[in-house]
Amino acid sequence: MGRVLVVEDDERMARLLTRVLTGSGLSVHWAPTGTEGLDTALRGDFDLVVLDLVLPGIDGVEVLRRLVDERPGQRVLILSGACQVANRVACLEAGAEDFLGKPFAVAELLARVRARMRMPAATPAGDYLTVGPVRLDLRLHRAQLADRRVDLSEREFLVLQYLMSRADQVCSRSELLDAAWGVSARSASNVLDACVWRLRGKLGGPEWLETVRNVGYRYVVG
Repeated sequence: MGRVLVVEDDERMARLLTRVLTGSGLSVHWAPTGTEGLDTALRGDFDLVVLDLVLPGIDGVEVLRRLVDERPGQRVLILSGACQVANRVACLEAGAEDFLGKPFAVAELLARVRARMRMPAATPAGDYLTVGPVRLDLRLHRAQLADRRVDLSEREFLVLQYLMSRADQVCSRSELLDAAWGVSARSASNVLDACVWRLRGKLGGPEWLETVRNVGYRYVVG
């Protein structure tokens, strides 16, 4: 049974979400404030956190940032009425898996929850993917470059893994967005550029991650 943490200050909305999600076979825990939600998420082991943005105590954006920073692999779905493009972009860049605006259709919510909780695609055999000078730890989600360890966010890891597994092939923007953020991110596709920019900074330069104009990116070997 999957475990979901709902961080939502509106009790009626929280009850609706609890009823819908438990009816789908999930175990649901409710936290009514940002402070309690962050503490519960860090102490617990949840497959997904459903997070509102407007919360008493710590606001949802800060909860997201601190949660992703301390637990990079945590899946977070933002569920908020503050669904302007700027908010969606900011949350996706901060590490959210998905963003669904209120009001929402229950069927769409369940579809997105199921998609985010689905088991990740199989990775290459073994715990490491080594291409050129970069060694990617598939278990700990970090990279090794010579004698230097490179810590990665969940999105940075997913983008780098996708590019490395297709070394010297051009990967389109849409397939990279789908691989790391899901199709919901396509309306905020500048998150990919920001992610690649951060990866280049962490890996020490742009020479391995080549921009293919009007198409996407390529991991260059040698």
